Amino acid sequence: MGKGAYISRKIAAISLLTALSLVTFILEGLLPPMFIPGAKPGLANIFSLVALIMYSPVEAFAVVAIRTLLGSLFAGNISALIYSLTGGVVAMGISSILLYLVHPKVSVMAISVAAAVSHNVTQDIVFVFISGTPLMLGYMPYLILLGILSGAVVGGVTLLIFHGVPQNVFDKLLLRKTQD
Repeated sequence: MGKGAYISRKIAAISLLTALSLVTFILEGLLPPMFIPGAKPGLANIFSLVALIMYSPVEAFAVVAIRTLLGSLFAGNISALIYSLTGGVVAMGISSILLYLVHPKVSVMAISVAAAVSHNVTQDIVFVFISGTPLMLGYMPYLILLGILSGAVVGGVTLLIFHGVPQNVFDKLLLRKTQD
């Protein structure tokens, strides 16, 4: 396979993961909040975690950034962009560090939980900083608990994807030659 074909297939795979992430994000926006105003399960993060595991932090950050930008535009909530983007970047940074420096001593499930908790904590801190409302730090324990719950769900679904999808599908997405 030539370099041009390789790049085209990789862009297509990342685009697919981004589109799946964006659709999931939009569908989540239709759900009622989880116990705390604005809290969502974070299922769209499944696809950025898949991108991180399959490719690299660069591709995973692209999925997060594009999903966050387009999701904010489609939802008509541009003001939330700063919260979502900072939370997503911090979460992906922590996921990248844990996956590439500590895994397999730390499981994918634990990586997902750490990412979700850091995402929620970051968003709360950014909100407090921007709004000047330090009382919002009182939500932190609840946001941490929700992060543990949502991170476990995202990590579990991600593991199910890697265990349930045939290897040859991943070989094609990873652009490896398969034996027919």
